[in-house]
Amino acid sequence: MPPAETREGVSLSNLDTPLFDGADATKRDLVDYLDAMSGRILPVLAGRALSVVRVLRGQAPFMQKNVPRYAPDWLPTVPAWAQSSQRQVRYPVCDDRRTLLWLANQRAVEYHPQLFRGDAWDAPTSLVLDLDPPEPDAADDGAGAVLHAFRTAARAALLVREVLDAAGMASAVKTSGAKGVHVVVPLDGTARGEDVMAATRAVAARAERLDPALATTAYIKADRGGKVFLDATRSGGATIVATWSPRVRPGTTVSFPLPWADLLDADPRDATVRTVPGLLAAAGPDADPWRDLLPAPQTLDPGLVEEGRTIPVARVAAMHEGKRRAKARREAGEP
Repeated sequence: MPPAETREGVSLSNLDTPLFDGADATKRDLVDYLDAMSGRILPVLAGRALSVVRVLRGQAPFMQKNVPRYAPDWLPTVPAWAQSSQRQVRYPVCDDRRTLLWLANQRAVEYHPQLFRGDAWDAPTSLVLDLDPPEPDAADDGAGAVLHAFRTAARAALLVREVLDAAGMASAVKTSGAKGVHVVVPLDGTARGEDVMAATRAVAARAERLDPALATTAYIKADRGGKVFLDATRSGGATIVATWSPRVRPGTTVSFPLPWADLLDADPRDATVRTVPGLLAAAGPDADPWRDLLPAPQTLDPGLVEEGRTIPVARVAAMHEGKRRAKARREAGEP
């Protein structure tokens, strides 16, 4: 067995093994990509509780929040409340190249930071909408279906931008690395979490009203009617995949920032761990499109907050609706 490589004091092993089925990349490709992109991805991750999606050989991908027991003593961590498991979790914090390389060696492919820094859960730094296009029909061609789904989500993203512009709030956009789109509004830290949640619901509701044939806020999938879901739940303890993060998707695609003017013509499959460093090479080693595209942090529009307070929380509304429908089925004698 060849000796393990070492970078920044981190021993790297099994670098030439395939990353996952359909990745078109090895573990070395993942490590090399994250190392080359460390100057861009670390500012997105720094200071934030981090969840990662790991892909171990012979196992299905899984999301890991808690730092494993075998993690080195030098690995920075932060305690934070995990909304999904309703418990306190000791999350890793990726502030430096050594930590990033250690996570890459653990086959951590995806990087999902919290929307707040440290344990300041009530001081979100971004308002985010996650635009999720409908699943393609089973008969659709795989490659063409992904592109069609993405461009449908891109059209819905323009509705979100229109709403934000009307409220005096500037935004940036990126691919999710899959078939969806993320719209991000940096905040100045003066808005509390509850207000950001309310404003996000209002933005989604206003965008839906602009084109109800294209976009929906229906949380229950069966109610979406083949429309783009404007997910307004990316706040509170939720996470979003980081800009520049690889995804466990065919080709190991990357969540990639785009100018608004380029969104409708983009193909999310063009940005992968193999291609992104080359796409950025012409702009120079210090070029950071996401940094340049992000507007300055802003104050939350009070009109959005006021409207959003009148809109039920999607998960809670969906839970009550699910119970109502289950009761109706029982009373009708349906299975």
